[in-house]
Amino acid sequence: MITRHQRKTDISWCSIVLCFVMLFVLFDENRSANGQAQPIPSQEQQLPNAQPTAPWYETLPAVAMDYKVIIDPGKEDCYFQFVNPGATFYASAQVLRGGDGMAGFAVRHPNGQVVHPYQWKASSDYQDQESTGGYYSVCIDNQFSKFAAKLVNLYITVIRYDKWDEYHKEIEDMNVSVENFTSTVKSVESNINHMLQHQYHVRSQETRDYNLLVDNKTYVNRWSIMQILLIIGTTTLQIYFLRKLFETKGGVSKTRA
Repeated sequence: MITRHQRKTDISWCSIVLCFVMLFVLFDENRSANGQAQPIPSQEQQLPNAQPTAPWYETLPAVAMDYKVIIDPGKEDCYFQFVNPGATFYASAQVLRGGDGMAGFAVRHPNGQVVHPYQWKASSDYQDQESTGGYYSVCIDNQFSKFAAKLVNLYITVIRYDKWDEYHKEIEDMNVSVENFTSTVKSVESNINHMLQHQYHVRSQETRDYNLLVDNKTYVNRWSIMQILLIIGTTTLQIYFLRKLFETKGGVSKTRA
């Protein structure tokens, strides 16, 4: 006969097995639901507010860039700068080192016209007070030099004086005279721009003089070493020929009376 204790034990084991089966079924259903393929969102859903934006430097009131570039012999390098309509564009180039210390410098307008033709000079600059907008082309030419590379300092600035007008609303909220404030800011901006250009020319001239001094020092040191070696070689040859002159056939040198 089956006792009461055995019956309780069988019932408890059946309950445990049934619980495990139910848990397994629930786990399998959840895994199947998670594993179903989800529809791929469209490009509009992925980027609902995607709009083309301008580069960060095109929205600034002023941009100043200073480069030192090496122009290989017989080569020409061109650089492009975007200028907003109504902005002031300024470009300058100065040869710091190499060859005869001169290179060609030209600026091409966005409409394709050469507004600053090539001139073989040590330094040159160009300025457009009110640009019509677009990409300016600044080219440095070293085609006349067939053997010497040139180190050129290139300086480019773009200033948008009309950008300050966007702050009228903020200034009006502070009960400040917009016209006086704007004129003062434009005057300060113009003075700062002139000072930066002057500092650029002074810095370029200082670099040019320093490079010339280093080149002259190297030139003098090389010629001095060559002259010292030439003197030592000449002295050695003179001593050798003098010994040969007083040397006898027996191999013993004797002084002739």
